[in-house]
Amino acid sequence: MAGGVWGRARGAPVGALTLGALAEGIRASQGQPMRPPSKGPQPEPEAEPGHVAAQEPCSPPPAQEPAPEGPSQAPQSSQKEGALADLAMYTAACLEEAGFAGTQATALSLSSALEAQGERLEDQVHALVLGLLAQGPSLDEGRPRRAALRVLSALALEHAQDVVCALLPCSLPLDRAAAELWRSLSRNQRVNGQVLVQLLWALKGAAGPELEALAATRALGEMLAVSGCVGATRGFYPHLLLVLVTKLHEMARGTCSPDTSKVWTPSHQGPPHSHASCTVEALKALLTGDGSRMVVTCMEQAGGWRRLVGAHTHLEGVLLLASAMVAHADHHLRGLFADLLPRLRSADDTQRLTAIAFFTGLLQSWPTARLLQEEVILERLRAWQGDPEPTVRWLGLLGLGHLALNRRKVRHVSALLPALLGALGEHDARLVGAALGALRRLLLRPRAPVRLLSTELGPRLPPLLDDARDPVRASAVGLLGTLVRRGRGGLRVGLRGPLRKLVLKSLVPLLLCLHDPSLDAAESSEWTLARCDHALQWGLLEEMVTVAHYDSPEALSRICHRMVHWYPSHVPRFLSQTQGYLRSPQDHLRRAATVLIGFFVHHTSPSHVNQDLLDSLFQDLGQLQSDPESAVVAAAQVSSQQVALLARAQGPRCRLRFPRLRLRQARADRPPPVYPDSPFRHRSVRGRWGSSTPG
Repeated sequence: MAGGVWGRARGAPVGALTLGALAEGIRASQGQPMRPPSKGPQPEPEAEPGHVAAQEPCSPPPAQEPAPEGPSQAPQSSQKEGALADLAMYTAACLEEAGFAGTQATALSLSSALEAQGERLEDQVHALVLGLLAQGPSLDEGRPRRAALRVLSALALEHAQDVVCALLPCSLPLDRAAAELWRSLSRNQRVNGQVLVQLLWALKGAAGPELEALAATRALGEMLAVSGCVGATRGFYPHLLLVLVTKLHEMARGTCSPDTSKVWTPSHQGPPHSHASCTVEALKALLTGDGSRMVVTCMEQAGGWRRLVGAHTHLEGVLLLASAMVAHADHHLRGLFADLLPRLRSADDTQRLTAIAFFTGLLQSWPTARLLQEEVILERLRAWQGDPEPTVRWLGLLGLGHLALNRRKVRHVSALLPALLGALGEHDARLVGAALGALRRLLLRPRAPVRLLSTELGPRLPPLLDDARDPVRASAVGLLGTLVRRGRGGLRVGLRGPLRKLVLKSLVPLLLCLHDPSLDAAESSEWTLARCDHALQWGLLEEMVTVAHYDSPEALSRICHRMVHWYPSHVPRFLSQTQGYLRSPQDHLRRAATVLIGFFVHHTSPSHVNQDLLDSLFQDLGQLQSDPESAVVAAAQVSSQQVALLARAQGPRCRLRFPRLRLRQARADRPPPVYPDSPFRHRSVRGRWGSSTPG
C-alpha cells in the first residue's frame, strides 16, 4: 500500500502538507473523489471555531461504528482506510496552524490510530516513514518541509523503534533525503535520545546482518554530527563509545581489510566508503560533539585512528585513545571505568580484549584508578600474567607499568617485580618491551630500589642488549641508562656493587651498538654511554659522541686506551665479548667488532692476555679474511697483525699456532692499527637528528 500511495502522491501538488498528500493518495486508491486539504481543524457542532485548536488541537475524528463480520469484510477495510485518511487530513491541518502543540497532538493522534490497527501497527509506521522519505525531495523548502519533518518527529516520539527500523534499510546508500530525516530527528531534543538508543541496540545486535550494523553506524554519524545531539547520550555515552570501539575490533579481526588503505581519505574529500571508516567518523563526531576535540587531534597526530582499524594494531589504537581521554576528556573516565568492569570477564574475545586495553590505559589516571582498591587492581593484573593469551599478558604488563608510576603504590614493589622480571624471558617482543618499559617507570619513582634491580637485572639484561629485535634492543639499552642515572651516587663513591659489574659487562655491547643500523638503538646506546661517562667520571663524552656520529677510529682508540688503563683485569672479558660478535650475520657488526678487537689488543699489555685467548682470536680473525664483505676482510687483516704483534711481544714461549701469516718484526712500541674508512658509516648528523626521537 505504501508504495502505491506515495507513488501517486509524488505526482500531485503536495503543497504544505505531506500527510494531506497521504490522505489524497488513500482516497484515490479507493476511487473516492479528491478533496483539497483542509486549511485548519474543522469545528465540531458544539464548539466555537476559534476554540477547537486551543482546546483539542489535533483530536481524532469521531470513530466509526465497526461493521459486522462476514460478507461486509471489504467495506470494513475501506472504512478503516477512510478513517486513516481523515485522520491524516486533520493531523496535517494541525501541523499547519499549530506550533509544537500540533506536534504533540500529531503524536497522540497518530499513536491512537496506528495502535487501533493491532497487528498492522508496525506496517503503518513503516508506510508513513517511507512516504516521508519518498516525498522529501519534492517538498518545497520552508513550511512544507518542516511540516513533513515534524510528522516524523511525532512518529518517533511514540514509536522510535519502528521509525528506526523503517529508516535503516533506506540508509544504504545514505542519500540526501535519508540524511535529512536522521538530522531532523537529531535536532528534536524530545526524540533524539530515544532514536540514539534504538540505533545503539541495532549496532549491538549480534544476530543482526552486517548491512544493518553499517546503516546504524552511518545514521549515528549523521545524528552525532548535529550540534547539541551528543548531549542526548548522557547516561549511555561510555556505553556507546565502547560499543563503537569494540565494533572496530570485530571488523579488524573479521578481515585483514584489503580496503583499509583507502579508508583514510579525509572526510572533507567525500563520504566514507567502508564500515570501518563510518565507525571512525561516528567516534570522531561523538568525541567532538562532547567538546573533546583534542582527543581527536591527538589520535590523528599519533596515528591512532589508523591503528584502530588495523587487524594487528587495534589494541594499540585503544591504548592511544584511552591515553588521549585521560589527558583531555577526564570527565568521562569514571563512567568508562564502571562500564568496563563487567566486560573484563566477557566470554566474547573482542569485547574482553578491548575492555582490558581500555582498562589498562585508564590506569594512567590516578583518580580513576582509585575507584578500585589497589590490591584488587594488582591482583587482576597479576592474574592476567597467567593467561594463555600473550596479548592479555602484554596488556597486564602495561597496566603494571602504569601502576608503577603511582607514587602511592610503593608498598607494592615487591609484588610488581616478579611479574616484570619473569616477562623478560618471554619470546613475544611485546611482552619483553612492556616489561622493560614498566621497569624503567619503576626506576623513575622516588626511592626506587636501584640496588635490588641491579642485582636482579645483572644476569637478565646483558642478553637483551644483543637481542635481534630492534625495539627490544633499544629498550634494554635505555633501561640500563636509566639504572645508571638513578644509581650514579653509588658509582661515584666507588662502590663495587652489582651496578658497577653490570656496567662493565655491558660496555662492549654499548660500544658496538653505536654502529647499530637501528636509529633508536644507536641513539639509546649513545645516551646510555653518556650516563655511564657522567656517573663513572670517564671524561670520554666527546670521544663517544664522535664515534657515534662520525665513526672516528681515533676516538675509538682513545676510548679503548682508557678502558684498558682503568680496568686491566677486565681486558680478557672485553676481548672475549667482542670475539663473539665476529660470527654475527650482520656485516656492519662483524667489521665493528674486528676494529674494536684491534684497538683493545693494541693498547693491552702482554701480561694481561693469555696464549689461549690470543690463539682463539687469531683463528677467528683468520677466518674473516675469506669473508664475502671486503670491508670486513680489510679490517680482519689489520687486527690479525695486531694480535700477532702482541703475541710476539709476550716472548719466545708464546708462539702462535698459525705460522702461515707473516709477522712483522716486533718492536717495543707496536704501531697503531690503521683501518680503511667504513662503508657502514652512519647517516649524517642532520639525517639522524632530524628523524624521530629515541625510543
